[in-house]
Amino acid sequence: MDIFQTELALNLTFTNKDLLQRALTHRSYLNENPAHLLEDNERLEFLGDAVLDFLVGAWLYNRFPEMSEGNLTRLRSALVRTESLAEFARQIDLGSVMLLGHGESEGGGRDRMALLCGAFEALIGAIYLEGGIPPVQDFMDPILEIAADSILSANQDRDPKSSLQEWAQSQGHGTPYYRTIDSHGPDHAKIFEVEVFVGNQSLGHGVGQSKQSAAKAAADAALRSLGLEY
Repeated sequence: MDIFQTELALNLTFTNKDLLQRALTHRSYLNENPAHLLEDNERLEFLGDAVLDFLVGAWLYNRFPEMSEGNLTRLRSALVRTESLAEFARQIDLGSVMLLGHGESEGGGRDRMALLCGAFEALIGAIYLEGGIPPVQDFMDPILEIAADSILSANQDRDPKSSLQEWAQSQGHGTPYYRTIDSHGPDHAKIFEVEVFVGNQSLGHGVGQSKQSAAKAAADAALRSLGLEY
């Protein structure tokens, strides 16, 4: 990795270059390169996830002063979900600079949703450790401005899982329960199958490349079976 070219490509500058390199290092690279001195990006991914939750919530609070708490929550969920973060990563071509193992790279890992989402979260964690919240805000503000407008115009802030939960509660039922009933395929391309229950009744079944996306598909199927829209 040419760290200076990577900084240029991402329009970022790090005093601690190791932070950026670690943010872009997937565990599959370490499996094939055990002499690599840095750890993988999973701890930075954990930190970046927390930073994004806070920062996106604060950004929405200030950007939409008249929006209700429920709508703010739905819009935040839409902005920080796996699909959105993976798309943000694509917008800055993050996949091209990730350090992946040969097998992961050959298997399409540079455009795999879960990997892109994780790398984006790790990058946010690295930016935070480098300079705190202000540089993360500078990096995220233009991304959030475009994404929030797009989500609102397409009504993509409506989450089927939230809608199903609202329906279940309005009917006096408990919270919907999601159960992973199967997973298959290699680690770099695993497919999950999830079933959603309200009480003891199975209402929907979904398939996806992550448990989250499969659960969302299951909730969508449940709403359709109930004749409901979200």
